[in-house]
Amino acid sequence: MSAPAFAREAIGRFEFRQVAWDAGAGQASLAYGFDDGPDLVERIVFPGAPVPAHPAAFDAALRLVHLIAGVSYFKAAVPPRIAVLGPAPAPALATLLDAVYTDGLAEFAWRNGIDLRGKVCFPRGAQAAPAPALGLPRSSLVAIGGGKDSLVSIELLRARNEAMTLAHVGDSPLIAAVAGRTGLPVLNIRRQLAPELFEYNRQGALNGHIPVTAINSALLVAAAVLYGHDAVVFSNEASASSATLEQDGRVVNHQWSKGIDFERAFAAQVRAGIAADLDYFSLLRPLTELAITREFARLTRYHGHFSSCNRNFRLLGAKPRERWCGQCPKCHFVFLALAPFLPKPALVAIFGRNLLDDPSLAGDFDALLEWRRHKPFECVGEAAESRAAMAALARRPDWREDALVRRFAAEIQPALAASELAIEPLLAPRADHALPDRLVGLIDALRRA
Repeated sequence: MSAPAFAREAIGRFEFRQVAWDAGAGQASLAYGFDDGPDLVERIVFPGAPVPAHPAAFDAALRLVHLIAGVSYFKAAVPPRIAVLGPAPAPALATLLDAVYTDGLAEFAWRNGIDLRGKVCFPRGAQAAPAPALGLPRSSLVAIGGGKDSLVSIELLRARNEAMTLAHVGDSPLIAAVAGRTGLPVLNIRRQLAPELFEYNRQGALNGHIPVTAINSALLVAAAVLYGHDAVVFSNEASASSATLEQDGRVVNHQWSKGIDFERAFAAQVRAGIAADLDYFSLLRPLTELAITREFARLTRYHGHFSSCNRNFRLLGAKPRERWCGQCPKCHFVFLALAPFLPKPALVAIFGRNLLDDPSLAGDFDALLEWRRHKPFECVGEAAESRAAMAALARRPDWREDALVRRFAAEIQPALAASELAIEPLLAPRADHALPDRLVGLIDALRRA
């Protein structure tokens, strides 16, 4: 049966209706709806789910999943009112949700000509009692996405003998294959969106980028409570906190839910509302993209298997026949960021061709450099990193004759200050991070690398 007609402009209310847990199936059902319309039910499957050892904490974690994952449905109409059926969120949680639905949807809003600032307001309930410590086992649940960043985190933790299980959301064969190559236990959480949402999209629902990392963070927190882990580890780097675009007083960051502001606010909510001894953090926060690619260059056993090309991971549409499409900003940036640290033949073998010797890609690389273009709406590093990497290649005989490197040296580099061309300062760990005490020593180890 098809969904009823979707009249976006007439919708006045978005509702968070119900969370249900089927222990036998290990499945959570999250129900949403618009006005008096039908339930939109998303289903989350936690494979081999045990009986929750901490039911109150698990219920709180599922509620957090419900409230954050609703962003996928809210964006379809962006109605003026939000209703939570049942207890309203505590003030701190409501403030976090306001940010997820405003800053996390900033790119979506900008592209759709909407200004959400001051227009999203979750209801506020009573202040909740602080969550207790659960005595969770010392073990990390590490998000893996199939790309270089999570593999660097995994190997850094392995070198410190940290117990860990890898976790990913969805059905990507590529992620599953890369995770399997680590030799570590893997948890694959399945997320099935409400099918009506796709019908609404065909009927003119608003669409665009959502803060997926915020949703996955909530899912992994629930999994940590359910399966018994005291840390949820992501691999978001320093540059994820930088704005993609600033215009007319509006800050738009494609990676907002990968940034330090979200990390700190979300971690505080987890400790206050779910488990006082459950850490949430990004292991790579002290590092730039260039520092991460330098670490990844040493992990040769993954070079023929990883991919950061986002076309591999989209829900709909054709996937590239190889791991790298060679046409998207992620492919371009990862190629450029790895080039200073890998032998040229090895890098070209990974991508199947030399992207820096293709004049047709000049405009795409200009965007990475923020040279007469704004940064792409993608998970790529800062312009300073791209400029420093390109300058490093311009000094190398094996790279400097390639079309785009030669163009950079002749046309762009003369207009840049010398401070914009140095790569070494960008390889030093930064102090702005939220690592737990047990891993702070990792920064010193990276500083000596």
